[in-house]
Order: sequence, then structure tokens, then C-alpha cells
Amino acid sequence: MNSIVLVIIAALVLIIAYRTYGAFIAAKVLVVDETREVPSKVHEDGHDYMPTNKWVLLGHHFAAIAGAGPLIGPVLAAQFGYLPGTLWILIGGVFAGAVHDMVLLFASVRHDGQSIAEIARTNLGTRMGFVTSIAVLFILIIAMAGLGLPVVNSLYNSPWGTFTVGFTIPVAILIGLYLKFVRPGKIGEATIIGMALVLLGVILGPTIQHTALAPYLTFNVKQMSIILAVYGFCAAALPVWLLLLPRDYLSTYMKLGVIGLLAIGIIIVRPTVQMPAITQFVHGGGPVVPGKVFPFLFITIACGALSGFHALVSSGTTPKLISSEKDILPIGFGAMLLECFVALTALIAATCLPTADYFAINSAPAVFAKLGMIPEELPMLSQMVGENLAGRPGGAVSLAVGMSYIFYKIPGLEHLMSYWYHFCIMFEALFILTTIDAGTRIGRYLLQDLCGKFYKPFEDKNSVFNMVFFSALISLSWGYLLYTGNVSTIWPMFGTANQMLAAIAFAVGTTIIIKSGKAKYALITAIPMVVITIITLTAAIQNIFGNYIPNKKILLAGVSFILIILVLIIIVESVRVWMKDLKAIKESHSESV
Repeated sequence: MNSIVLVIIAALVLIIAYRTYGAFIAAKVLVVDETREVPSKVHEDGHDYMPTNKWVLLGHHFAAIAGAGPLIGPVLAAQFGYLPGTLWILIGGVFAGAVHDMVLLFASVRHDGQSIAEIARTNLGTRMGFVTSIAVLFILIIAMAGLGLPVVNSLYNSPWGTFTVGFTIPVAILIGLYLKFVRPGKIGEATIIGMALVLLGVILGPTIQHTALAPYLTFNVKQMSIILAVYGFCAAALPVWLLLLPRDYLSTYMKLGVIGLLAIGIIIVRPTVQMPAITQFVHGGGPVVPGKVFPFLFITIACGALSGFHALVSSGTTPKLISSEKDILPIGFGAMLLECFVALTALIAATCLPTADYFAINSAPAVFAKLGMIPEELPMLSQMVGENLAGRPGGAVSLAVGMSYIFYKIPGLEHLMSYWYHFCIMFEALFILTTIDAGTRIGRYLLQDLCGKFYKPFEDKNSVFNMVFFSALISLSWGYLLYTGNVSTIWPMFGTANQMLAAIAFAVGTTIIIKSGKAKYALITAIPMVVITIITLTAAIQNIFGNYIPNKKILLAGVSFILIILVLIIIVESVRVWMKDLKAIKESHSESV
């Protein structure tokens, strides 16, 4: 299979989907109204609520939703062949992921920028709001700790990566101050300055490891875990314009720039996709992803096709910053399609490696030895990057190798293989870190909303004590899991928990559509809800009885079971509310006739 064909097909599908399906939902289903007042203007406080330029907000939103998923998930799912992942990314991204993100963003904008839990409380009742709060908060803490692992593993004992990623923090603060006090509204020039400084950090990165600063930028896993939690606290507690917003949107330009270069590299090099369309592992027994292609393909590739975590962003920071309802389409639907493209390029980068090399990287040596495969170019690639690449499972290394494999084949760049590899590892860490900061801030909102129901002073959104206290509490929660390493045992549960959140979000979104008088369009969210619920419950049950209980992981089995019960309660209650609302609508029509 020629990789250029996949790139062209993906680009055409996503562009057509945006101009047709996305525009239809925005105009006919949601009926966005650009003259309507939005929360950022009604509640503008300069801290959480602030009208924001569409392109800056698009950058922030994309950076917040595009974490490890669109990079790592497709690489791991390549075990099943390139075709299953490609189909799920394109079909799932358009008809599930983008719809999920835009509908939740619209719902939150129409509900004063409230979180998904508060929207559920308003539309499904107090009891369901509480159940949703518990489920969402629990999933979020697991997600933050889980997403922190790849960052820690990428940056520990790496002064180059630590410097380059860390350098974006003071740059973001500088740009935030520049736009706030020096040149308000001058987005173009601020972006140029910011990007120039970010690129300076990238250029200086390799030289740092050979200077006297290197020991001060070299941290072990435990130290890096603490640093990451402290950063999450700062991003959650500080005003959004000072750190979170400028850092995320500047990082987005680097992300899209690298993905754009990768797409250009694919066109220039024209690598052949060496992984078969479908492998023998679709029936199970694969060394990378446990289980069969159904249901584990849909759990492995979350961000990039459909991810419940996006609901937290769409009902978290973004609705508090959007300056007009007309921006809901490009930000909610468009950013998700951009992520689909990122996911597909990551899949191509991994599958362009020789098949044996892919499995050698992503399998433990003892497991790979049983496959009967012989690595082709891996010994040469290991020598060129200066590291042993075999037996490095998890997806991050094989993606970096795949990306650098394409870059170094561009004429004139052969001697930069080591640079490309380390740059790609740093790029992955930067990609994921923007999800950490936005997720921590969203966690602060959720936790404060929940606790405010029991202690009235906690409801005060302008209280400095509340901002600091809840930012610290949420950072400590996921930071503890990350520091102790317990999350590494919980990680298998993360995929199912994430998609359970998507099912909850679809249930809430369907409720919003029905209550808005557009019941005839409710299937656009109800069908994906049914599909992802069946997939996720199947995966959760298989995990419980095929993995957790046999391996005596009773705690994980219990937690998974609790999540299943919570999701079923929310969906059953949602259906009950739908039936009640539909009956009321039908009776109203009968009376009017």
C-alpha cells in the first residue's frame, strides 16, 4: 500500500466531512447563533472566563484534546494491520469523535460554561449529576496519571528534552504578559515572537546536554513526577491568559508543524506501508495489544477517533473562552478532524517500518523470540540513533523511530537520524504535556463544583483560596498515583474508562438535543452512544475476567465493576428522561392539533 494514497484519502474525507456533516449539525441540529451572548462575555473575569481569538482558542483546544492518544494509540493498534485502524480513525472520527466534541461544546456554551457533570445535573436531575460527577472525576484522575507516564518516561535523564519542553513555560508567560499589557490584541506578532522563541529552545536543546547546565536538568523518574504535578498545579491555579492559553496554542503550532513536515516527508519519500492490511493478530494473541480486534481496537485508538476525555475539555476551559457561537464548528468539529489526521500520520509512520522491526520494538524480547520474525533494519537504526531500540514497548519509541525513519530518508538529511529520533521523543512529550495542564484545570472545576454542593463557600469561583486549594488537591491526587507508580497497574483500565466517559457524554448530548426540540436528529449522538457502550462494556468484562481476576488484581476488577455500574445507571436514567420528554413533545403536538 502506498502511504501517499492513505494521506490523500484521509485529507479528502476529513475536509468533505467538515464542509458537509459538520456544517449540517452546526446549522440544523444545534442551530448556533452568533448573536447570542456567550459565557466568556457574560462572566468575563480575566481568570477563567475571557473572550479569546478563534485561532488562539483553536490552538488551545487542539493542544488540550490531542494528548498521547493520536500518537500512541494508532501505533499500538498497528498490530492488527493498517486497515482496521485507518477505518476506525476516519469513520469513528467523523461520525462519533467530532460529533461528540462539538455537541458537548455547544451544550456547555448554552449552559453558562458548566462542566459535563453540571449539565447532567441540570438536565437529568440532581442524583444523576452527582453520579456523573463521581464517575467523571474518578476517570479524570486516572487519565491524568496515565497520561503523565509517557511524559515522565520521555523526559527523565534527558536534559535536552527537559530543557526544550521546560523552555516553553517562560516563553508562554512572556507571550501572555505581552498580549495582556504590552500589545493587546496583536495575535500575529505575538505568535511570531513566541514561535521564534520556541524554535530557539528546540535548536539549543541538543547543546544543553554538553554544558554545565546538564546535571541541573537531569532528573530521575520520581523527581520528574513531582515536577510534572507542580506544573499541573501552576497551570490550574494561574490565570488562564498567563500560562495555559499561550503555552497550549504555541505548542499547537509546533505540533501541527511537525505533523505537516511528516506529511510532506511522506509525499517526498513515498514510503511503502509494509504492515499487512490485516494481520493474524486480529483474532487475538498479539504481543502489543491483548485480545481481538473487537473490542480492543476501539479502546486502543481513543483520541484520534473518539475519546471521552475530550468531553472534559469541551465542557471545561474552552466554553469559558469562546467569543462567539459561530466558532463552535471550527473549534469543536474542526479540531477533532485535525486530530484524526495526526492519528493517521502516526499510523503511517509506524506501519512504514519493516513489520518485523515494528514487533521487535513493541514486544518484550522473550515474546518477540516466539514470533519467528527476524529484524531487518533495526540493528542499523539502533546504531544510527545511538540507542538499543529493541524491546521498547509502549508505542512512543516505535513512533519516534518511524517518524525519524521517514525524515532521514529525505535527500540530504541522512546524517541527522540521531537528531530526528531525539527530537521526535521530545515532540511526543510536548504533545502530551498540553493535555496534562488543561486536564488538571478541568479537574479543579469539577472538584470545586462537587464540593460546593456540600459547603457553600467552595462555590465561589473568584476566591483565590478556592483556586489554590482545589488546584493543589487535584494535582496531588493524580500526582500521587504517578509518583508511587501504582498507575502503571491501573493503565489497562484507562482505555475502557476513557470510552465509558464518551458513552456518558453521548447520553448527555442526546438529552440536550431532545430537550432543544430537535428530537428527530437525536440519532446522531444516540447511535454512537449505543455502539461505544457495547464496545466498552465488552472490553471491561473481558479485562475483569480475562486479565484482572486471573492475575489476582482484585482492586482493578472491583474498580472496573463500579465504573460499569455507574455508566449503566447514567445511560438507563438518560433513556428514562428521553422517553418522558418525547412523550411530552408528542402530547404537546396532539394538543396543538
